[in-house]
Amino acid sequence: MWNFMRAIRPVLAGISRLFLYVAGIGLIAMTLIVGWQIFGRYVLNDSPSWSETLSLHLMSWFIMLGAAVGVRESVHLGLDIVRYMMPPPVQKSMDLLSLGLIVLFGAGMAYYATLLSMGTWSARIPVLGWPGGVDFFPMIVGGAMISVFAAERFVDVAIGHEVAADVVAAEVL
Repeated sequence: MWNFMRAIRPVLAGISRLFLYVAGIGLIAMTLIVGWQIFGRYVLNDSPSWSETLSLHLMSWFIMLGAAVGVRESVHLGLDIVRYMMPPPVQKSMDLLSLGLIVLFGAGMAYYATLLSMGTWSARIPVLGWPGGVDFFPMIVGGAMISVFAAERFVDVAIGHEVAADVVAAEVL
């Protein structure tokens, strides 16, 4: 199992790095779109109709991709005081339980977002002309990758080769 994890870790690091860059580009694009909307509204007296819808869609993407990267890098907020007061075997059990629940949460989010996407596919986003189901793509991709990245950490903890968060972060950069 450890050999498998060593083989797959560079692939997951590359995906994580890609997600981080795409999220950053999405944030920049959203900022430019909102800036254009403000310029159009107050200077040109003609606000573009597509700007708000597209910026919200981009926000969904960079939030979900950033959340997935945060799971892999273990940088989300947590209440660790109780964990650190426990003996190491209990800490490991708590970590496995937490990561297992994150895997299930991510898988559930991807599954139900897929159902929502299929159910709203025939609707149209009027301003953009896209199918309504496109709105749920960030949740599908983000949920699936949250699940994959949490499963990676789960296996690392289970086999006792947990990689420190700073090493994972260095892989991403």
